[in-house]
Amino acid sequence: MRVEEMRLDGNAAAGALREIFAHDMTTALVTCAGCARASPMGVLMNYGGPMGVILRCPHCDTVMLRIVSTPGGRYMDASGSSVMLIPERPT
Repeated sequence: MRVEEMRLDGNAAAGALREIFAHDMTTALVTCAGCARASPMGVLMNYGGPMGVILRCPHCDTVMLRIVSTPGGRYMDASGSSVMLIPERPT
C-alpha cells in the first residue's frame, strides 16, 4: 500500500483523541522538557488563577502545561512537556 492510500485527515483520529481526553489526566505520567524527569500530572505545581492553569515541573520549575479559557474556546500549550503516558483504565 502506498503512503498516499494510507493518508487520512485528522477526523480519522477522533476515536483515539476521545479516548485520551476522557481519562483522568492527573494520573498521566508527564516528562518535563526542561529536566527530563517524569511525574504524574497531579503532582505538578499549579500557578493558575483567574488567567487559567499553569502547571510547572516540581523539580526544575519549567512551565509544562498552560490552559487558558476564552469566549472563543480553550487553548492548551504542552510545549514544556516532551511526552505523556496516559495509563489504561482498569477493567
